[in-house]
Amino acid sequence: MTSKVICIVLGGGQGSRLYPLTATRSKPAVPIAGKYRLVDIPISNCLHSGITRIYVLTQFNSASLNKHIKNTYHFSSFSEAFVDILAAEQTPTSGGWFQGTADAVRQSLHHLAVHEFDYVLILSGDQLYQMNFEEMIDQHVAKGADISIATIPVHVNDVPGFGILQTNEESFVTAFVEKPKAGFDKLVSEVSPEMEAQGRIYLASMGIYIFNGKLLYELLQGNESTDFGKEIIPQAINEHKVLSYQYEGYWTDIGTISSFFDANLGLTDEIPHFNLFDKNYIFTRARMLPPSKVSGTHLEKAIIADGCIINASHVIRSIIGIRTRIGFDTTIENCYVMGSDNYQTLEQIEVSKEKDSPIMGIGDRCQIKNAIIDKNTYIGNDVSINFGDLLLNGDYATHTIQDGIVIIKKGAVIPNGTII
Repeated sequence: MTSKVICIVLGGGQGSRLYPLTATRSKPAVPIAGKYRLVDIPISNCLHSGITRIYVLTQFNSASLNKHIKNTYHFSSFSEAFVDILAAEQTPTSGGWFQGTADAVRQSLHHLAVHEFDYVLILSGDQLYQMNFEEMIDQHVAKGADISIATIPVHVNDVPGFGILQTNEESFVTAFVEKPKAGFDKLVSEVSPEMEAQGRIYLASMGIYIFNGKLLYELLQGNESTDFGKEIIPQAINEHKVLSYQYEGYWTDIGTISSFFDANLGLTDEIPHFNLFDKNYIFTRARMLPPSKVSGTHLEKAIIADGCIINASHVIRSIIGIRTRIGFDTTIENCYVMGSDNYQTLEQIEVSKEKDSPIMGIGDRCQIKNAIIDKNTYIGNDVSINFGDLLLNGDYATHTIQDGIVIIKKGAVIPNGTII
């Protein structure tokens, strides 16, 4: 059945809530877990589910994402499989940016027309989860649904942040309210005993949809609706068979700095909710990097990517990304260090030392806590980040502070002895 499916991954808008990580890259291109990109998550879920025809829609800061897709997803010349970028473009029928999720798909329909398919799977490019879409598709077909929506049971405290669906005994959606502020008791749905015991009795939309191909064209053409959650889905409930596919595994929407930070550090837990070591591993760009070298460092709940040189004294509950260099007597605690895109040569390092300027990576005798260190940063010796009082939110030349988390911007240079 998956051979009859084509997938669209929505690359998202400007990603302003993930600033400054999205200052120079789109949301799906943001590095996660030290070696992957966010877009690798939905694409990997598709490939493991047997769905191999995938379009990624994007319009903001797409160069980094384009490069990643081009360098990562290669298939046999004898295969119909592909992962292609569809950027917003001016055409005779559309002359501007995508105005929302539905508008993005509408403007891309002419690219789908060259393929044969019965169903369209629509995914978000900024979520962390592991799902077998084949099961969702099978349920969609077996129950004769027109539209299927992946839903996850949530607690009453989470209801205002989601689109909430109500279902009947056959799991068909009877009501949909986008981010309700009151009247929660009327939106309770039937869930499993385990979810009910946790108080998770409301079904939240995960932003994952299956549409019958012909119906998708009918719903999008000839109207000006711009968003699936706010317009297309609520309008379709009364006229079409909209099915809920309940998912009870781990899922998080990485839309803010705090959710991004928590999702990454959660990977260091002894038994993380998101299992990187599952047989359905995450696909990403293959790099020919050397193994990491660690000397004299106490590691505790740490994930170390390839190509690192670490001489730190302590690395605690942190992720250290590719090609990271950390100097002597440095402490890294509760941090996500994204790493670097390349190495400095020995000659470049010597020149920097002669000028007493930082070299790429993290210097000696630093103390860094509760921070995200973006790629290609130069942090000097004796730098202290977030080891003092709770910092107030703010945006500065080299860093941003948000919810107690310090984000060092991509390519920033932090001089020796700096205290943040």
